[in-house]
Amino acid sequence: MIRRLDINSDSYKDDLAALAASSPVAQIEIQNRVSAILEDVRTHGDTALLKYAQDFDGVKAETAAGLEVDKSLLEKALNEIDPELKAALETAAQRIRDYHQHQQEGVSRGDYEFEDQYLNRFWQKTIPMDKVGLYVPGGKAFYPSSVLMNAIPAKVAGVKEITMVSPANNEGKINQTVLAAAYISGIERIFKVGGAQAIGALAFGTNEISKVDVITGPGNIYVTTAKKLIFGSTGIDSLAGPSEILIIADNSANSIQLATDLLAQAEHDPFASAILLTTNSSLAMQVSDEIYKQLEYHPRKEICMRSIKDWGLIGICESLENCIEFSNLFAPEHLEIITKNPKDILKKIENAGAVFLGQWTPEAVGDYIAGPNHTLPTSGNARFSGALGVETFMKNTSIIEFNEKSLQKNSSDIINLANSEGLHSHANSVKVRFKN
Repeated sequence: MIRRLDINSDSYKDDLAALAASSPVAQIEIQNRVSAILEDVRTHGDTALLKYAQDFDGVKAETAAGLEVDKSLLEKALNEIDPELKAALETAAQRIRDYHQHQQEGVSRGDYEFEDQYLNRFWQKTIPMDKVGLYVPGGKAFYPSSVLMNAIPAKVAGVKEITMVSPANNEGKINQTVLAAAYISGIERIFKVGGAQAIGALAFGTNEISKVDVITGPGNIYVTTAKKLIFGSTGIDSLAGPSEILIIADNSANSIQLATDLLAQAEHDPFASAILLTTNSSLAMQVSDEIYKQLEYHPRKEICMRSIKDWGLIGICESLENCIEFSNLFAPEHLEIITKNPKDILKKIENAGAVFLGQWTPEAVGDYIAGPNHTLPTSGNARFSGALGVETFMKNTSIIEFNEKSLQKNSSDIINLANSEGLHSHANSVKVRFKN
């Protein structure tokens, strides 16, 4: 049974904190195992990849080159998938591309140049990263939407080379729809490598797989732990936890739609959080009943049941203000606002990865075809981070140009500050420029 919580109770903040911490913590044994795999890949490169590909994924190859997917299979996959699915992928890709091109224009406008009163010049240059690694979950699961959402912003940003890695299925292949999405996205190099070893290969480089500047894409606890351990030498997008949805609803909302939206989150993962906040106790009961009606013949019933039981919640609030307060504390990955005036609620939302306004904007719209990225912060990280975008694949460089008159004018301030920090040569680097 899904938990019901009175927001007026003394314990609701503790219950919220428990839900916000739903991401499984990497156990010491997992971290140790991942560390060993990463060190093996760092030391032995392709030899280690071949061993793990056979041990973990059942993929046998004589050389690391045998782990690469033949380019011709990408276009072939696009032409062989169901025509309606092909059209859906192409529509999604175009919408994602259009959105991120607008985003790129905004990032470019962020570049600036100005002069101060001494005619010194300062400007910022935004530069795309050279090489990016994209991790795509594989095996039994396949997510072509993740390919589109990660690769297209990288391409729009101007990244020159994208290397995709994904574990093969039990036939030693990568899903056709995933390959089709890769072709549409412009990815040329794909390797049948998954898990921590794939992250290691991208982070350290091997003879066959190039070292990259940043790694993006979701994965299991081993992949997430590997990303955590290599961060610092290689950039990452985020440390993704289980997916989350929080819905704020009033008595104008439809209980069947609300139940379906909660289950759309729960079916992802046994650890996924599905939360409804409402001011209407009658609606809360209707949604609870409807969830179990829909679960009766649900194809992912067991996963949904575990998610709803362990991480699901229906909170009954005195007012919409209480709902907003709770939501901002939780900082959900996905926030649906299904009320009479959702934009009034939106004005007070401070922490959310993505917001979906009104009954005609279910989260699935954002997952697939809206355009804004679906790679979002989880586990409360929306308090300090946002969605993946073109800026994930770019870096800013500050450029400074002083003139002689200005350096002389400001020299005493620079020298005094350098001396206060005990940095002799910092101070002297200014002094020597004005010695006869």
